[in-house]
Amino acid sequence: MGSSSSSSLLLFLFVLLLFPFSAPSPARSGTVVPRLPGFRGPLPFHLETGYVEVDEVNGVEFFYYFIESEGNPSEDPLLLWLTGGPMCSAFCGLVFEVGPLKFVSAKYNGSLPSLVYRPYSWTKVSNMIFLDSPVGSGFSFSKHVESYYDAGDISWSQHVYTFLVKWLVDHPKFLSNPLYIAGDSYAGKIVPIVAQEVLNGNLYDLSLGRRVRAPAVQACTVFVILSIEAEKRPLLNLQGYVIGNPVTGEKIDLNARVPFAHGMGIISDDFFKLIQRSCDGQDYQSPIDSECETCFDTFDEILSEINKYNILEPKCAPASPKPKTKGRRALKEEYLHLLKPPPTPALNCRNYAHILAYYWANTDIVRKALHIKKGTVGEWQRCNYDLPYTRDIKSSIKYHLSVTSSGYRALVYSGDHDMLIPFVGTNHWTRSLNFSVIDNWRSWHVDGQVAGYATTYSNNLTFVTVKGAGHTAVEYKNKECLAMILRWLSHKPL
Repeated sequence: MGSSSSSSLLLFLFVLLLFPFSAPSPARSGTVVPRLPGFRGPLPFHLETGYVEVDEVNGVEFFYYFIESEGNPSEDPLLLWLTGGPMCSAFCGLVFEVGPLKFVSAKYNGSLPSLVYRPYSWTKVSNMIFLDSPVGSGFSFSKHVESYYDAGDISWSQHVYTFLVKWLVDHPKFLSNPLYIAGDSYAGKIVPIVAQEVLNGNLYDLSLGRRVRAPAVQACTVFVILSIEAEKRPLLNLQGYVIGNPVTGEKIDLNARVPFAHGMGIISDDFFKLIQRSCDGQDYQSPIDSECETCFDTFDEILSEINKYNILEPKCAPASPKPKTKGRRALKEEYLHLLKPPPTPALNCRNYAHILAYYWANTDIVRKALHIKKGTVGEWQRCNYDLPYTRDIKSSIKYHLSVTSSGYRALVYSGDHDMLIPFVGTNHWTRSLNFSVIDNWRSWHVDGQVAGYATTYSNNLTFVTVKGAGHTAVEYKNKECLAMILRWLSHKPL
């Protein structure tokens, strides 16, 4: 047996361990969750969890957390939140970024981690769906192993559109609410593609009995045929999208690390000039000769010493490592058997809370409270890097151009201390869309202090930096980002 066949067999066996595939028949209706283990007292907001089948042939079901707006649910926008990775659970967005819960960062002692209310949640101003996607992320699952090998940009975006249509059919009271697609990091690449799928879906012509694609990207997407009868498919009230520290798939995402490092004083003037000269100006990701390759190796060594997620914070052990073999370990009786407990960073590290999420989600009492279907996911992982993912859409730029040129709004924000996807590159590609500048680079404020800088373009595109924030911005600057999204959703200047 060849090495590739052996690897495929090992992956197949690993998937069988994690996903036993004994799920009951699908149901789209959600269940209200009034209390959560680890949170003292009843939840001070409306939480619903549930599943939506997004692929009826293969039995793919996406798990979601829905939280009604703490303001005016009947009128406030509906935001669908996708988490990056790819293959990271949307629970990360709920407890680490924009949701109304967070973990108490206390040293783990074997008991259930504690949750508390987060005051600067985006649910203050919007209804929010946190969607575990693509398949294999969080508590989303498939009844057929083959589906876990098919996850990619195209299938992810199509499945999300299918989810939205079916979810809104089940929740018709939110059909008239303004709809925004939102997400960050790698999901920032998927968000405009999903927005395009929604636009495609809204261009349904009943008289022709077919769907028509928006002309700008008609060769780039394959529209999803839903099982819902054509006349019952709702028009989605899409208003735009929101992306933070976003990936595009373009070379600029990573090439921007070099000028960013130079601007931040991480590399010297001499080395910056050398790497520019050796690597043909700006394409640092494709060494053209040995000198360029040597320079880039040196650059990688320099970066290895710092925290690329936020260059001002300490470098810590990852809470969702790349695949490594771990022994089976059992905790207390109320815990599931854990195959891949992640390494534990120091308590003063920001990602220590990621460890708490891992132990919290892998308990029987939590799964019962969330109404997780038994036998579907053997072990919850914050980011499931064991499963394959295909980057089958090279770039999202054409989708940004198509959706914004069609009159829909876009908010693009970046933490200005993120070296993973530096704001330098994001600023570059937003300018490359060649929209007219309405309001050039200017400061925006929270509590009388500069919170970052913003540029407003024609076609309703706004680019924002968040001062002092990393990857991703909301995790570092909750208060400032809540002010940002409130003003933007309200069509007010930042």
